[in-house]
Amino acid sequence: MNKRSDSIIEETNVPKGLKFWFVVHFAVDMIFAIPMMLFPTAFLTLFGWEVIDPVSTRVVAAALFGIGTQSFLGRNEGPESYRGMLNLKIIWSIAAMIGIGISLLEGAQGEAPRGWAVWGVFLFFSVIWIYWRIKLREKGVEKLSLE
Repeated sequence: MNKRSDSIIEETNVPKGLKFWFVVHFAVDMIFAIPMMLFPTAFLTLFGWEVIDPVSTRVVAAALFGIGTQSFLGRNEGPESYRGMLNLKIIWSIAAMIGIGISLLEGAQGEAPRGWAVWGVFLFFSVIWIYWRIKLREKGVEKLSLE
């Protein structure tokens, strides 16, 4: 790294609000990931899920573990790290919304209101991540060079 890049990185602080949302996201991911990994059928039945594939449920739990844990571990990193994680979170949440939405429109899970609530959680976080991604761009993180 050159001195110019070092000084830009030092001057560019990650907003406390973004750090807060990374910790909240970790907590939410763990609240869902742990029971989905350990008790997929029992847990999803509580939410009215009618068809449960334990393998797919555990794969989703693994994704939640990975993304949530990295949110917690990376909460004190610099803006470049946040940019990468925000990109991942935006892609994940929008892809999940598309997949869940298509499935629900096709009649999956029978009782759509609960499914739409899950869709809404992804929408909620997607909006948060897009907001913060734009804020980082406005702070000039896009222009940082780590050469």
